[in-house]
Amino acid sequence: MTPPPPGRAAPSAPRSRVPGPPARLGLPLRLLLLLWAAAASAQGHLRSGPRIFAVWKGHVGQDRVDFGQTEPHTVLFHEPGSSSVWVGGRGKVYLFDFPEGKNASVRTVNIGSTKGSCLDKRDCENYITLLERRSEGLLACGTNARHPSCWNLVNGTVVPLGEMRGYAPFSPDENSLVLFEGDEVYSTIRKQEYNGKIPRFRRIRGESELYTSDTVMQNPQFIKATIVHQDQAYDDKIYYFFREDNPDKNPEAPLNVSRVAQLCRGDQGGESSLSVSKWNTFLKAMLVCSDAATNKNFNRLQDVFLLPDPSGQWRDTRVYGVFSNPWNYSAVCVYSLGDIDKVFCTSSLKGYHSSLPNPRPGKCLPDQQPIPTETFQVADRHPEVAQRVEPMGPLKTPLFHSKYHYQKVAVHRMQASHGETFHVLYLTTDRGTIHKVVEPGEQEHSFVFNIMEIQPFRRAAAIQTMSLDAERRKLYVSSQWEVSQVPLDLCEVYGGGCHGCLMSRDPYCGWDHGRCVSIYSSERSVLQSINPAEPHKECPNPKPDKAPLQKVSLAPNSRYYLSCPMESRHATYSWRHKENVEQSCEPGHQSPNCILFIENLTAQQYGHYFCEAQEGSYFREAQHWQLLPEDGIMAEHLLGHACALAASLWLGVLPTLTLVLLVH
Repeated sequence: MTPPPPGRAAPSAPRSRVPGPPARLGLPLRLLLLLWAAAASAQGHLRSGPRIFAVWKGHVGQDRVDFGQTEPHTVLFHEPGSSSVWVGGRGKVYLFDFPEGKNASVRTVNIGSTKGSCLDKRDCENYITLLERRSEGLLACGTNARHPSCWNLVNGTVVPLGEMRGYAPFSPDENSLVLFEGDEVYSTIRKQEYNGKIPRFRRIRGESELYTSDTVMQNPQFIKATIVHQDQAYDDKIYYFFREDNPDKNPEAPLNVSRVAQLCRGDQGGESSLSVSKWNTFLKAMLVCSDAATNKNFNRLQDVFLLPDPSGQWRDTRVYGVFSNPWNYSAVCVYSLGDIDKVFCTSSLKGYHSSLPNPRPGKCLPDQQPIPTETFQVADRHPEVAQRVEPMGPLKTPLFHSKYHYQKVAVHRMQASHGETFHVLYLTTDRGTIHKVVEPGEQEHSFVFNIMEIQPFRRAAAIQTMSLDAERRKLYVSSQWEVSQVPLDLCEVYGGGCHGCLMSRDPYCGWDHGRCVSIYSSERSVLQSINPAEPHKECPNPKPDKAPLQKVSLAPNSRYYLSCPMESRHATYSWRHKENVEQSCEPGHQSPNCILFIENLTAQQYGHYFCEAQEGSYFREAQHWQLLPEDGIMAEHLLGHACALAASLWLGVLPTLTLVLLVH
């Protein structure tokens, strides 16, 4: 239900005169309002909910492009600094171009299925599931009517490469992960459609083809894989993140367990016939994301983003993990690659109580030495390390947790105008929106703030893919309908003058010459607050402007709404009449307006009404209304004329009356 705007009467009533309806008609309306307000306020979460909601409309023709058809499965490829975005869809690859300050454009390259026989229409499609830049051009791989194949796109031409198992799944719904490193290719995709159904992590191209043992993972769902170049080349590691079925079948145990696994990139397999084709350096560890203070556990890994250290120290690479629980609440936990590496290098093996063999399981050996059979056998039977990987920081707790269901994450490290470093998280929700959350980059877990919720599409839809370009400062997202380019420095959405600009706590934005502007668009330093608790106090004017007075004339005994837009979901909005607070809307109230409903207007209810917003120490008057009796404004005007007329008549009669009295 959308409430009427401020100064509007209840439905079916004239604008300024509201006849009093029978009481029985007012009750359902009031009950509906109360239920709506209660349901909205129950959804809020003060600490992690977004402060404002913004619809990104973009510049006409520049920031959004439609596919022209529904694309139920998409994959997005974007090279940082480029204005081009490649999107793989159903039987075609789209090339979107978003030149700065110009209209966007789209070209399509058709790559239809090459197989004529298939079981049903859906199986006949060629869903593009992989786009990757290779030296020969852009590699595109797809399902190709359940015959996975690849093509090279070179200067707009399509060069078929034939069937390539392991590069694309048989169905677009299958969990798949492909990692490229130079000439090496790693994949989690099964090679046979009806054989080898146990998921494996494979090296499908490189010095030797290897795969994980069938017993080391239980129904894994792969999330992310990366190669980490360590201090010695032979020590380079492959880390991949996944969730799997919990081996603990206790009814109270969670269904899923989140993991990180390690492999030595130089692994050449083992010495025995059982280990020669298998990864011999596989180990896995549990990723912990829980808050002991609130007894909340988040066991289901959703997405991972790796933020490299700016100085190039691999150990200081930050690993951002998005987790959920059975109620679809979410948490973000941050780990370091150094902590993960230390767990694998120093922990004992879970369930193994003898002395570890030498070399210890998981250790990378120089000169491509094979792993001894004894070491492989111990690791193969006991693949999990006993120590768990815990989040960074002294408390080992989530960065924050939320009642929203997050699905994807991207992180941008940036410097504000005063030089302080921030990590800005972009989190997609299951409602097709993006949350922008700021984390100070130099202190652990200090004042994490959810700046805003962004609606990136013309029509609401689930976000299928997301890519962050730090060079262009853009976020590229796709749905089944369109691709949208969203600027990271979205400053024009903040109203309320200097106070509203600084209260946003957006490190991309500052106050300059009467406007809230991007720090990248100004040649000089802009005004930004270094006080996250009271940023408004940095503004030249200590108090925000008062709201303009608005008047309305109403009939006695009528019904009326006063509606105040809740620009900040972190503020408490109150309607005050005389000295009384008539209505209060607390933080987390998810409706767009704080509504005061006057069911039966009496003489005592006429007068001035103030909508006041309180957010910490920041106070502002959002609206000011004066309710006058019907025709009260005209009555005041007429009363003034009557008084003037009476005075003039009295002055005219006074000399005559005086003369009569004297004669008398």
